[in-house]
Amino acid sequence: MSIDPNNIYWYLEKPLKILFLKAIRIYQATLSPDSGWLKGKYPAGYCKFAPHCSEYTYQAVEKYGLISGGFKGLRRILRCHPWSKGGADPLL
Repeated sequence: MSIDPNNIYWYLEKPLKILFLKAIRIYQATLSPDSGWLKGKYPAGYCKFAPHCSEYTYQAVEKYGLISGGFKGLRRILRCHPWSKGGADPLL
């Protein structure tokens, strides 16, 4: 993204991105069935995809930015349902 002092998104992107990534890490450490407190309840893992959805979203936001990466993560979460085959789905 080019530097444009008149664009407010340019000033907000980095702090919002850091806040969003920290929120994902907090979710992973606490509520996530694959890596949080519930990990012992699901020894074989809970998520159908590898990497699990929160890690995929973290990687996408880190690589593509908050907007594009966030949409990639949302699309991945919406594909996670009982009729999905799952499997390996790395971020490209």
